[in-house]
Amino acid sequence: MCMNISFEESWLHKVNPALKLFTLTFLFVFAVTIHHLNYMITFTLTVSILFFFCTGQPYKHLLLFLLPFLLVFFSTAVSMILFGKGETTLFKWGLVNVTEESLYRGLHLGFRALVFAMMGITFVLTTKPVQLFYSLMQQLKLHPKYAYSFMAAIRLIPIMFEELQTIRDARKVRGIQSQKGLSGVLKSIKSLPIPLLSQSIRRAFRIAVAMEAKRFNSSNARTFYYHIGFSIYDLLFIVYFVLTISLAYFFALEFPLFPVTDVRH
Repeated sequence: MCMNISFEESWLHKVNPALKLFTLTFLFVFAVTIHHLNYMITFTLTVSILFFFCTGQPYKHLLLFLLPFLLVFFSTAVSMILFGKGETTLFKWGLVNVTEESLYRGLHLGFRALVFAMMGITFVLTTKPVQLFYSLMQQLKLHPKYAYSFMAAIRLIPIMFEELQTIRDARKVRGIQSQKGLSGVLKSIKSLPIPLLSQSIRRAFRIAVAMEAKRFNSSNARTFYYHIGFSIYDLLFIVYFVLTISLAYFFALEFPLFPVTDVRH
């Protein structure tokens, strides 16, 4: 049974998928180069604004999506804070040694992990896979046989889950109960994945034959059902990050929360 999540499309859904992918990839690399703790915090705020207010998802769904990564933020920061190295000791108890340097580095790593998560979830929630691959074919000249192969693979995922449920139902009808323990796990490995794998191989072969019959392996120019182009929303997307990143840097320097400029030192 599938769960339908209702949402409203925002201007972020209308941004060119290839441009969005390239921009967020650049921001991933840019975030790795940030070693200023205050700048990392303000940069996280710029991404969080886009995440909470421009994805079109209800806030409760966004919090559910973000919950695992909040745990990653907490675990990453705490592990570095409690067991990091430094010269200025703030608290020491047994193996736990909290220093000023480890506190700053832990917070920095935690915010970096959080900003990675929010950028990734923002891209997933505002980008349709079909439009993404059409954009890659039209703007980045990705060969159609690769793009359509990825789209076919994505479409096969829910079919595989349906087949898995069908096999489980068939075993119940025949009175075959799953045994507990290691022997039961080994038997389930033989009875479930092997039929799924054989069905997937047969289906993949049929798709490959159909794509070859449609001449997806040729180098001739193809027509597209969807035409993905650029719009004013792409400019708005770029301007948003240029302005907010600049403001984040300004506030990080003028109104610092922590007296540290480089967590590496």
